Formats: sequence, C-alpha cells, structure tokens
Amino acid sequence: MKAFIKTFVIPSMFIVAVATQVSAQTRRTTTTKSTPTKTTRTVTTTTTKRSTASRRIPSKTVTYKKPTKKVVSVRNVPNRTVVSHKGQNYYYANNKYYTQSRGRYIVIAPKIGFRVRVLPTNYKRIRFNNYNYYNVNGTFYLNINNEYEVVEPEVGTVVYELPNDYEKVVIDGQTYYEYANILYEKVQVNGTRAYEVVGVIDVN
Repeated sequence: MKAFIKTFVIPSMFIVAVATQVSAQTRRTTTTKSTPTKTTRTVTTTTTKRSTASRRIPSKTVTYKKPTKKVVSVRNVPNRTVVSHKGQNYYYANNKYYTQSRGRYIVIAPKIGFRVRVLPTNYKRIRFNNYNYYNVNGTFYLNINNEYEVVEPEVGTVVYELPNDYEKVVIDGQTYYEYANILYEKVQVNGTRAYEVVGVIDVN
C-alpha cells in the first residue's frame, strides 16, 4: 500500500499542483499585458487631439472664413504721435496704432520687435510661464531694458477677450481665432469663456 502511494498518488498530486500554478501564472500574465495596451490607446488619442496646437502654423494650411480681411480705417487721427520702426511710420492715438494708406489711416498691430518707452493706458497684465506680458488690443509686450517690446506670446497664454477685428480661421477642420497672426482657441477657465494661444501663423 505504501509503495502504491509513493508510486502513483504523490506524483499525481505534484502534477496537479504544478498545473494549477502554471494556470494561475498564465492568468496573471494575461492580465498584466492587457493594461499597457489600454493605457497606450488613451495617450495616443490625447496626442492626436492636440496635434494642431503647434508653435508655428504654415500660412498655407490656414483658411480664412471671410475672403477679405476686416479693415478699420478713419479719415483723420487727431493729436497723433508719430513712431518710426524699421522705416515704417506708426501713428498713435486713442490707444491704437495706425498706418497711412491712400489718404486714410488704418488700424494696425505693431510688428514684432516694435518698441515704446510708455505703454498705452489700456494695457492688461498677463502672467504666464514666468513672464509678465502686457496685452494691448491683442498686441503683447515685454519689458526689456526699460522699454516695452512687441513679442509673440507663448503657447498656453490665456486672454479673456479679443480685439473687435479678429478673424475666424479653419485649420484641419477646426475653427480658431486669429489676430496679428496669433492663433487662439476658445476655452473655459473656471466657467468663464477665454481664449488660449495655440500657435503663430508663419507667413514666411
């Protein structure tokens, strides 16, 4: 009897135990593999959704909803101050800059690199990414060497209103808002409508 147990029963129990352990390891291995697959899909979806929010957007990929650009012009600019930058004259009055064309004065956004010593009175201070921006009618300034220079804002900068003459554009089927070649996306910040900088149109 003892010989029978040693010969048949003990080996059988060992085989069953090994089979049970292998089966359990197989189940654990299967579970572990399924989790990374699910996580990878989630990350890929998020990345694809933000693919158009790159720093510089080629102008050829941007479609304006209106065929002609909004132009705000006046016949006269009283009490104006003339500011020259790279051979172009800007006429400043009423917290706006103008350029002269065909006998009229057209509202214009100062170009990158334009500098003034005193900001227009209607500026709004925006703190983002360790920078203090000064936003004036959609134009961003930084304080550099005791002057205020027009710069491109960083992606992620948020404003709560856009200039009246902004444009609606379409990129890859999505609608954005453009002013002075800066692209914005409408967002919600603490339940309030806002506009986040998502890129700059590269006109070169």
